[in-house]
Amino acid sequence: MSDYVIEMLHITKEFPGIKANDDITLQLKKGEIHALLGENGAGKSTLMSVLFGMYKPEKGRILKNGQEVKINDPNDANALGIGMVHQHFKLVEVFSVLDNIILGAEDTRGGFLLKKEARRKVMELSERYGLRVDPDAKIEDISVGMQQRVEILKMLYRDNEILILDEPTAVLTPQEIDELMEIMRSFAREGKSILFITHKLNEIMAVADRCTVLRKGKLMGTVEIQNTTKEELSRMMVGRDVNFVVEKKQQKPGDVVLSVRNFSVKSRVHKNDAVKNVSLDVRAGEIVCLAGIEGNGQTEFISALTGLEKARSGHVTLCGKDISKASIRQRSIAGMSHVPEDRHKHGLVLDYTLAENMVLQKYWQQPFQKHGFIQFGEVRRYAERLIEQYDVRSGQGADTIVRSMSGGNQQKAIVGREIDTDSPLLVAVQPTRGLDVGAIEYIHRQIVGQRDAGKAVLLVSLELDEVMNVSDRILVMYEGEIVGQFDPHEITVQELGLYMSGAKRQEVLL
Repeated sequence: MSDYVIEMLHITKEFPGIKANDDITLQLKKGEIHALLGENGAGKSTLMSVLFGMYKPEKGRILKNGQEVKINDPNDANALGIGMVHQHFKLVEVFSVLDNIILGAEDTRGGFLLKKEARRKVMELSERYGLRVDPDAKIEDISVGMQQRVEILKMLYRDNEILILDEPTAVLTPQEIDELMEIMRSFAREGKSILFITHKLNEIMAVADRCTVLRKGKLMGTVEIQNTTKEELSRMMVGRDVNFVVEKKQQKPGDVVLSVRNFSVKSRVHKNDAVKNVSLDVRAGEIVCLAGIEGNGQTEFISALTGLEKARSGHVTLCGKDISKASIRQRSIAGMSHVPEDRHKHGLVLDYTLAENMVLQKYWQQPFQKHGFIQFGEVRRYAERLIEQYDVRSGQGADTIVRSMSGGNQQKAIVGREIDTDSPLLVAVQPTRGLDVGAIEYIHRQIVGQRDAGKAVLLVSLELDEVMNVSDRILVMYEGEIVGQFDPHEITVQELGLYMSGAKRQEVLL
């Protein structure tokens, strides 16, 4: 009997213009939590997609319990007890939560779907593991964090024993991350084996037994977590020392750039307002962070602020101009840049090239159009400058179809595009979601650079480290209301958590 439940031996996988996996060997023990670490585009998701049957490798073998297996598609993987939670969710948006969880694994009797039994099993799993969901809600109506829970429940529903988690904490709150870590430990105690892709070194140190590090498609090594440090892992991953502290000068706030007054937004899922009479200002030269637990109105607030949906009441002023009823393009022209929460739905056109995505905000302007015709040479030159400047890695440069890029590089493309518009206001929602430590360091520098250049920044983040280190002023949102305003130097993470959970509140005066 083999010591390893899964062995991936000398795996090579190529795409046009890039060798995503170059002779990689990974071995997973039964009952262990094995982290897979690497920069954006290092080949982590590709390697796991090979194990899950979504890609076929050019070279290499896969063994389960010492026996070679052929995995031609995800059905083969599921039959072998291998399940995967994907970084970019594989959900049918118009289906309910319950229908998505049981899709492809339906129990039937006499041709009829046994939905009552399925519902019971799903609700038991969600209670047992603290992944509470509304089984009747449609996927298109729930938050990104809730969609993540659905993905995890899909895997649990199939009783998989080898669990692949691709960036599972990227959209979770700190409390939810702690819960997930405990769930992972309980999986391991039950004898399940976990392959855990993450960029977050703290999580690896907290929960993993071993870690395999990839860099630019090559294997850098596998280490025992108890014998390593965060600094060593980051050096293995990016090839240099990484500064974990956000360096910034004393803020010098100027005039009010964004003013929101008495803002209310309807909920997408119930009759009450998701945002209730919110007022706030963001000044030039400051970073204001809107903090809170997922599902407390931040998503709806930003959607209405940026024009993705309509506010029920209230006014928005940008640089002294009322934009309350302006379209998305009019808000962009007025001086608002937006890094959206859901990069696939609102940030990119996935089947366009990288170059085309880089000019989505300005393709109608000079020099990108002449007499109504797009000047593709200018588009390419502009895109290549941004690709170089923001280190966006892709197989075919500006011609790469964005769908084929890693999530982190898609995010870097959006951040680069939005910062380069040189708008007075940058609205950044989860800007470092899914990025590695090197890229996070870079994006934080860019955001602080915008503030130092006199721009106003409204940051929405679920990462408490990011909230505390990057922001100049913190506004806490709970159940659609601002319940506290703080200087990050004068509050602890623990006290901030009390406001985020609704245990404390203060009267916020502008």
